[in-house]
Amino acid sequence: MDIKENTAVSVRIGKSGLTEGTIDEIKLQLKKKKVIKVKMLKSSMENKTKKELRDELVEKTNARLVKHIGFVITLCRK
Repeated sequence: MDIKENTAVSVRIGKSGLTEGTIDEIKLQLKKKKVIKVKMLKSSMENKTKKELRDELVEKTNARLVKHIGFVITLCRK
């Protein structure tokens, strides 16, 4: 799979955390594009680690994790 490194961030997870609206937006973006980047803001952590939030995001969006570096997660549709 050819994944472009310069793909812009499509969705940001803000201080409200991982809401249903955010999940719906990520699913919509994955339908439009094959690969998307999601950026987690520090305020979105809500007593969770980055890995816990990442795993929850992957599970709820039914996406495949491509890469996770810092606060940026790259996902692709299954």
